[in-house]
Amino acid sequence: MGPSLELSIPSTSLSTADSSKPYTLYNITLCLPLRTFVVQKRYSDFVSLHQSLSSIIASPPPAPLPAKSWFKSTASSPELTEERRKGLEAYLRAIAENPDRRWRETSAWRSFLNLPSTGVSSASSARKELVEANQRLGSNAGQLASDPGVWLDLHREMKGQLHDARLFLGRRDGATTAQGQYEAGANAKRCLVKAAGLIGNLEEGLKILSEGEKRGEGGSRVGAGELRRRRDLLGSAKVEREGLEKLAVSLAVKGQNGKGENGGAGATAQDKNALFGPGVSRPSGRVLGAPVPETDKTRQLDNEGVVQLQRQLMQDQDLDVEELAKIVRRQREMGLAIHGELELQNEMLDRVDKDVDRVKGKIDIAKKRVSKIS
Repeated sequence: MGPSLELSIPSTSLSTADSSKPYTLYNITLCLPLRTFVVQKRYSDFVSLHQSLSSIIASPPPAPLPAKSWFKSTASSPELTEERRKGLEAYLRAIAENPDRRWRETSAWRSFLNLPSTGVSSASSARKELVEANQRLGSNAGQLASDPGVWLDLHREMKGQLHDARLFLGRRDGATTAQGQYEAGANAKRCLVKAAGLIGNLEEGLKILSEGEKRGEGGSRVGAGELRRRRDLLGSAKVEREGLEKLAVSLAVKGQNGKGENGGAGATAQDKNALFGPGVSRPSGRVLGAPVPETDKTRQLDNEGVVQLQRQLMQDQDLDVEELAKIVRRQREMGLAIHGELELQNEMLDRVDKDVDRVKGKIDIAKKRVSKIS
């Protein structure tokens, strides 16, 4: 695998879904460099993985799979559950830490652990095939994005389209000819249209994943925490696409107005030097209302572009404030829970003090009776 992977099975859980026999789920914790998530699998899923790896590689994995018990059930035997948990953890670690990468590079291993595809060439070709399949399916493309691994690949492709659109908009702003501006603007618009289509399919796929998680479907589905993280990623991508769309519109308006008498166009270098050049005298000390120095982000923008950039920054700040408010609310809930627990502990300590006083009184009475008898 490309990234380093820390893998363990710290716990198990008992599932009684679909009114069937209870069965044991093994909580597989995967620690990647950028995130940590949990995948739940049954023993039958491990058996299917072992069979797939053995058939694909034509040789069994480096560690044996714990044998199936025909007389005991993990749902009723904690000892068997713990023994099998240790065996399955050793089985997965043997594959993940073995110098031989053949088992780790199979699609069965990656789909079992909900890992993205590896390799630069294979990843790029896979994303190309996914985008082509996404375009062929049309309205049914959301079903394709309901697979967790495919969803991540489509998200990477969508982020690449947004990055390309930003680059094309920068080239359009710096172009010196009308043809260069038109070509860069058309390419940016094409990337934004593709990104909008991918965002719609990702939303539909995320909706299907959320419905599957609510129904309690295991297997290749993701947990509630991962669903929240993907919703946040999709929300930030939508905000970025809307900002680029508005920036493209503002640049187009500037180009149309620039065909006249410089009305609405960006300030020229001569105008900026006349206002902020080194030869302009400035009063000493702090001056209220003085112009702020240019930055790399605002130097190539006109007035409308600066306003749009400011609005984008304000939207980002609003999102940060909302996230901070969520954190504060969670801290408040934790504080209230701790307060309630402390009050309960104080009541228990008061009852213990009263019991100690009552027992002490009984001991004193007993001592007096003993002294009278003696």
